[in-house]
Amino acid sequence: MPRFKPIRQLRISEEVAEQLKQSIVSGHFKPGEKLPPERDLADEFQVSRVAIREALRKLEHAGFIVTRQGATGGAFVTDLNFEYLVNAFLDLFLADKISIPELHHVRLLIEPEVARLAASNITPQYALRLKEALDIEELPIASLSVDVDRKQSVHFILAEMCGNRFLKPL
Repeated sequence: MPRFKPIRQLRISEEVAEQLKQSIVSGHFKPGEKLPPERDLADEFQVSRVAIREALRKLEHAGFIVTRQGATGGAFVTDLNFEYLVNAFLDLFLADKISIPELHHVRLLIEPEVARLAASNITPQYALRLKEALDIEELPIASLSVDVDRKQSVHFILAEMCGNRFLKPL
């Protein structure tokens, strides 16, 4: 019989964070909206303010809220996007958990499907935007950042054409 590890009970702050996250995801709290003050949340959840602070830190780290200090401060719901995911990839790269060759390999797997989806969703407007973006790529290079922006434009249009929000730029 395999040896199992004991299952630890969820910490109070993790349960609070999960319930708050579900409220945000379900739309109970809208982007830009301020969450109730810590003392009100502590009363509502019947937990300590320390547990509330820890839960809010978890939510901020995950990108669901941003906290601001001062008289008009508090915890505010963010407009969820892929920025936290990008930051997670950067952290993994810096921690040597993923590499450029691995990312390149993933691109080789994804890009043919992006091209297929984009081709199936082509419209005259998309065709015009792609032609303009490709024409701009041929202009003389003013700087590396301008060249990168030009080349990204084509990829962003193709990703948009796919109709998959995961493939769209931030």
